[in-house]
Amino acid sequence: MKARARTDVEIPRISAVQKVVGTLIDEISAGILTPGERIDEVQLANRLGVSRTPVREALNQLVAQRILVAGERRGVRVVQYSQSELSQIFEVMYEIEIACARMAAQRLTLLSRSEIELAQTACIKAAETGDRIAYMRANDNLHQAIYKATGNEFMQELASEFRRRTGPFRAKKFAAPEDLIASARSHESLLRSIFSADSHAASTSMREHMEASFLQTLEAFRNG
Repeated sequence: MKARARTDVEIPRISAVQKVVGTLIDEISAGILTPGERIDEVQLANRLGVSRTPVREALNQLVAQRILVAGERRGVRVVQYSQSELSQIFEVMYEIEIACARMAAQRLTLLSRSEIELAQTACIKAAETGDRIAYMRANDNLHQAIYKATGNEFMQELASEFRRRTGPFRAKKFAAPEDLIASARSHESLLRSIFSADSHAASTSMREHMEASFLQTLEAFRNG
């Protein structure tokens, strides 16, 4: 009976933490929360209808993932990088994404292909409606589906970490609805190369995709 009571207490607490984590990741990825912005625990708890305990646990998780950073007076802020640091992060992310595309092309299954296609459909829908938050989520899901298609959990985890860390900076390049449309269309040649099972073509296509993404992100970063 006691063990059951403890379980009943833990379930809503874990759910609340996941709710806070998911909300923050979405808002950071979409650029609603910008690099360097302070997270107000009380305001966040009230907005999401949860207590401050799961908020603090969620913030600790995101600090550990380097999406947030602990600041002065126990405050927490969205991570902020210099142009040099951002370039170095993208340099690593660039190589990881290329490797993922190559491995996905070599190991693609019908299930993984359907997951990638479903994510791309969501990208197109979000782009057409001009919903930046939905597009950023769908775009991340697309890349996550490619990571999963590698069949390598360690590669998937590594690639996911770098994608989360660059979310608030990549969001800056989607300033207008037409930017979303252009991004969704840029996926088409990338996916064709992955679906072709030609690992060299997939690597080349991802290299071009990431180069364009980095240049657009860097330009948006410079423009503030």
